[in-house]
Amino acid sequence: MPLRPVHLIIKALDHEAVGRFWAEALGWSAYSPGMTTYVGPAGGLVWPHPVFVGVDVVPVPEPKSATKNRVHLDLATNSPAHQAELVARLKALGATPAHVGQGDVPWTVLADPEGNEFCVLEPREVYRDTGPIAAVVIDCADPRVMARFWGEATDWALHEVTDDQAVLRSAKGVGPYLEFLRVPGAKTVPDRVHLDLLPYPGDDKAAEVARLRALGATDLDLGQGDVPWTCLTDPDGHEFCVLALS
Repeated sequence: MPLRPVHLIIKALDHEAVGRFWAEALGWSAYSPGMTTYVGPAGGLVWPHPVFVGVDVVPVPEPKSATKNRVHLDLATNSPAHQAELVARLKALGATPAHVGQGDVPWTVLADPEGNEFCVLEPREVYRDTGPIAAVVIDCADPRVMARFWGEATDWALHEVTDDQAVLRSAKGVGPYLEFLRVPGAKTVPDRVHLDLLPYPGDDKAAEVARLRALGATDLDLGQGDVPWTCLTDPDGHEFCVLALS
């Protein structure tokens, strides 16, 4: 059966500091299960979480480039006062204003302590039940192509697709949305942020990877060597990984 998005990878020079930032930003907890810092709901590490997409901050030796990330998080708020309070709190935690050509918009664009852009949205009814992460947003050339690929790759349901935007969400109607936005220009640098997918118990990872290749995924060599996960790119060139069931 299709795969499930289980967490969002953020690459960082200081994974512990960036992990602490995102734990505070989301009101979650930072866990250290190994060489990474995992951020998920408080109350103990649950992975994969049945509702939320976690954040796994992994150490890398290279800093973020000046190029805007093509994958980012949108954070939900429930009132104008909440939006203002969250923006102020994030700035106190080390976030900085980011300018990505957004102009005069009702949301606020910030960057985390290592420059990864994200948005604090004004209150929107559609995101009232998502939890702190409203959406994982991916820039792309053709949302319809991405909707076809990711709709087949995952078990998430398609909510909307136009020439400019495609929207998916868990078929259970819980957690964040996955949104693809049409933008000009092509991807030019490796993704600093990407999704990891996981098979369901009883499914065959190799068969799932083969299915993704048939859908248009391409193998990716990042120098990862002999690892239990498989690195791929989607039809727009975005990296993602298929994890192995433990």
